[in-house]
Amino acid sequence: MSPTRIGVVGGGLAGMAAALCAADGGAEVVLFERRPVLGGLTSSIRRNGLSFDNGQHVFLRCCSAYRGFVDRIGANDKVFLQPRLDVPVLAPNGPHASIKRTRLPAPLHLAGSLGRYRHLSLTERVRLGRPALALGRLDPDDPSLDNVSFGDWLVRHGQSERAIERLWNLIALPTINVPADEASLALATKVFRVGLLDRSDAGDIGWSTVPLAELHGAVTAKALESCGVEPVLASPVSAIGRSSAGFTLCAGERSEAVDAVIVATPLRVSASLGAFESEADLDRLGASPIVNVHLVLDRKVTELPLAACVDSPVQFVFDRTASSGVDSGQCLAVSLSAADSYIARGSSELVSMFLEALRELFPLARQARLVDAVVTRERAATFRAVPGTRALRPRSRTKAPGVFLAGAWCDTGWPATMEGAVRSGQQAAREALELVFGTRARDGRELEGAGA
Repeated sequence: MSPTRIGVVGGGLAGMAAALCAADGGAEVVLFERRPVLGGLTSSIRRNGLSFDNGQHVFLRCCSAYRGFVDRIGANDKVFLQPRLDVPVLAPNGPHASIKRTRLPAPLHLAGSLGRYRHLSLTERVRLGRPALALGRLDPDDPSLDNVSFGDWLVRHGQSERAIERLWNLIALPTINVPADEASLALATKVFRVGLLDRSDAGDIGWSTVPLAELHGAVTAKALESCGVEPVLASPVSAIGRSSAGFTLCAGERSEAVDAVIVATPLRVSASLGAFESEADLDRLGASPIVNVHLVLDRKVTELPLAACVDSPVQFVFDRTASSGVDSGQCLAVSLSAADSYIARGSSELVSMFLEALRELFPLARQARLVDAVVTRERAATFRAVPGTRALRPRSRTKAPGVFLAGAWCDTGWPATMEGAVRSGQQAAREALELVFGTRARDGRELEGAGA
């Protein structure tokens, strides 16, 4: 009897998570990736001997699937996780504040820092309690929440425009990739409940301490190969054909017979392969961009590993000196979510704008010389998480038996994050394993535990 084979199309986080889960479940796996490297939307570029990630990707302590993925590839030593949430919030030439937790149980763990949050008036701070308590009573799976914008809901719960801009958007923008005024209340509820309100430690922030090309590229490739997954790089799949025994994946001159297919590609590519059921839904899901401006300075201008900003074009800034390979000076990455107003601007304009913005935030930067700068853009970084989105996001199973979907744009209940990508890949793999093996994987483990 020939071995059971599962084909994975796409080598981003969702595809790699699917491949690992399928291999752990007993299948032979072949993974096709159109680029010469793994990583998809979480990768790096090299310039002048330095590494720059294509986006400042972070995770939270509550991101159990992604943290499990990091553990599975043996990379816990290549990520950092805050022992306790602490986000400095800066303003140009103005007061500093912070969002940090104490040892008190949720939701009291944030009461102290929000009570002292100097970017809001005392009245605005007092009014934060009402929506925080109300969010804790909402169910993110309630379909009615997906018909309401988070911004409208906040206004109805006593939040001023300034409070939304200076606090709520600090969390909504980087997690949902649209501002609160546009965001689905269902996804906002998921973010705030799971990330901040249900558990006191859930919002502790983590990030890679090495280039993403190493973490999601070289390290993951080694883990894939160690469990028998065959990565086929620089090989875009042009067609998925049905055969009497299953499917045939066509990539250039190579043709691979498989029993099931997991398509883990961007939306448009999935549609071109016939894996996305509705072109109309594809267009309605839309896209939201992310831009990062990486600035290499000739000196160190801040000791902060990260900071959020208000009253500034800077949303978040991260110190990426060590991971970029800078050995003299400092590399700061400005992360811009929902970057519609920046995506079409020229690199020189963005570099000039954000260098000046950093000089207003960090006085030491006023004497610093710019050594190098890189702008990275992802025009379709995520789907556009507006009201009505949930009904448009597809499930793993398609109408074609044996073809499954994976990607952060699938219906995971999470925003388009690394956590959502990994969850979607694992779900697709489990359903593919159930199809080809029945209710148990070949090694006898229950599918629910495969790849965990």
